[in-house]
Amino acid sequence: MRSNSARSLQIIVLVLIIIGLIALALGGYLAPLSRFFLNPFVNAQTWLSTRYRAIENYVTAPQDLARLRSENAGLEAEVSRLQAEIIELKQQISEVRVLSALVDFARINPENRYIAAAVIGRDPNPFLKYVIINRGSDDSLRRSMPVVTQQGLVGRIAAVTAGAARVQLITDPDSSVNVRLEPSEAQAVLLGSITGELTLSMIPQTASIEVGDLVLTSGLGGTYPDDILIGQITSVRRKETDLFQRAAIQPIVDFSKLEIVLIITNFRPIDIKPLVPTAAAP
Repeated sequence: MRSNSARSLQIIVLVLIIIGLIALALGGYLAPLSRFFLNPFVNAQTWLSTRYRAIENYVTAPQDLARLRSENAGLEAEVSRLQAEIIELKQQISEVRVLSALVDFARINPENRYIAAAVIGRDPNPFLKYVIINRGSDDSLRRSMPVVTQQGLVGRIAAVTAGAARVQLITDPDSSVNVRLEPSEAQAVLLGSITGELTLSMIPQTASIEVGDLVLTSGLGGTYPDDILIGQITSVRRKETDLFQRAAIQPIVDFSKLEIVLIITNFRPIDIKPLVPTAAAP
């Protein structure tokens, strides 16, 4: 009986102690004590975890670095490929726009027959204004055929090979074009220069010309068809003592950006040189 009573009393005391500890814990009275006993274990666990992670990173870092380098190289290659595609698409869009404009020009001028050609080179001589196109005698091109764009006059073919041709631009120093001015209907001669600037000479003093007047081919001389637009007058030089007026021209064609041109194949230039009398032999 006494042993049973003692055991029951121990159980009751143990339950009361547990209840008391729970009550103290819930009240926050055991926090300092728990920190005192638990902090060493927590610190030890933190130290072990840190060392373990450091060892793990040391072991796996070379593999991760190699993988990252491989992924970075792959991404750079993909970026390069996409950039190349973007550039190619921009070029295709530009070519489509130019070709569309050339088709419209040919439709507006149905009296002529055209062959399109791409500009594939320029004369390296800075004093000459020539371009090379990828069409030649195999495409029925002949010397002196006029070359135009959808904007206006470019020049004429100066030399031909089987698969290419050399085009003399109207800005070349040896180029001269008979032109007509609008609205005055005055006749003049368009001259190129070493600098690539265009000037008008042989303008009659009686002609009334102004800045902004249009310059078109006149067809005189038989070297170019008539009514091909060239540009506009930007300045006029008129002196009473001169026989003729002079003027500066802004061409409508941007010769630095020529990409695709049209060759007028059904125009046959007229060679008037034999009509010029030669001096009699002594």
